Amino acid sequence: MRVQRLDHYSIRTTDLEATRRFYTEVVGLRAGPRPEFPFPGLWLYTSEEEMRANHAVVHVVGIDPNDPAGLVQYLGDRDVASLEGGGAVDHVAFWCSDLPALRERLGRVGIAFRERTVPTLDLHQVFLEDPSGVTLELNFSAGELVAA
Repeated sequence: MRVQRLDHYSIRTTDLEATRRFYTEVVGLRAGPRPEFPFPGLWLYTSEEEMRANHAVVHVVGIDPNDPAGLVQYLGDRDVASLEGGGAVDHVAFWCSDLPALRERLGRVGIAFRERTVPTLDLHQVFLEDPSGVTLELNFSAGELVAA
């Protein structure tokens, strides 16, 4: 077996709309097709091509406090208090391009972030948190710093 790329990660949220806005308006993913599960949610894609291939990178699981039965039956129950932060997951990373556009977008919407460069890897990292406290690491070629 050879791991080739991140397939997807799944998060649970009590605020589906805030999570959708964060991942579409801040990170730049696109909401797209999602199977009809017995609970609310959305699937997020990197591009139209990935959407056509049905390869969502983020699966967002909405929690309906008035009707959690479908979610509990399908994925199991979790205490809502455990949904803050990443639990045992430290962060989720994506390879990205166009660092200047990301910086502009984060500044425009007021999202705090931190950056660092790992020069031996030609890697520039931007860290930020989603509305549920999950840390994202957005990776860029360090060469983009010269362009920026």
